[in-house]
Amino acid sequence: MSMHIVTTGRQQLSELLGILERIHPYADRIHLREKTWTAAMYWEAVESLVSAGVPLEKLILHDRADVAYAAGAGGVQLTWQSMPLSACRAVFPNMRIGCSVHSSEEAAARTAEGADYLLYGHVFATASKKHVPPRGVSGLRKSCKTAGIPVVAIGGMTPENTGAVIDAGAAGIAVMSGVFSHKDPLQAMRLYREALTQAGCDK
Repeated sequence: MSMHIVTTGRQQLSELLGILERIHPYADRIHLREKTWTAAMYWEAVESLVSAGVPLEKLILHDRADVAYAAGAGGVQLTWQSMPLSACRAVFPNMRIGCSVHSSEEAAARTAEGADYLLYGHVFATASKKHVPPRGVSGLRKSCKTAGIPVVAIGGMTPENTGAVIDAGAAGIAVMSGVFSHKDPLQAMRLYREALTQAGCDK
């Protein structure tokens, strides 16, 4: 079961780096999702994290396949705003490419196009999408069956509901505010990791 963490865009770079230096041992993938960052800022963040001991292969850059490729990062995450998956794959054939999806139809389409894994959400209610109803565990379960590649659940994830999404077929969870808005991000990571371990043992 994999643990993905996704930055929220609410921390200054120095604060964000400090948090990631402490919590990265508990994460399998670290998604840098900073919509206001320039390519130079992404590059600086990657260099700083690697210098601090964060494994380069853990780093996933959102929407910046160019920087991810040049830095040798662990991959890129494509969203509805990104270049088409087919175009990204054509230019970067060996890059690990994840796609964000919101339905079983999208999951099937991105799988057919060659995605390596999917982020499906939002599963539960979340403050970041107050006006959009959650898609629920049933939608996640359908997408997991349709995809045929690893599906990671995102949106409103807590240690308490982690077991439900793993039981639905998810290969892991992705957490944003549950870690980065927590008063103790390290303690939050430990709780999520324990929940994932327990969910895996129960399967």
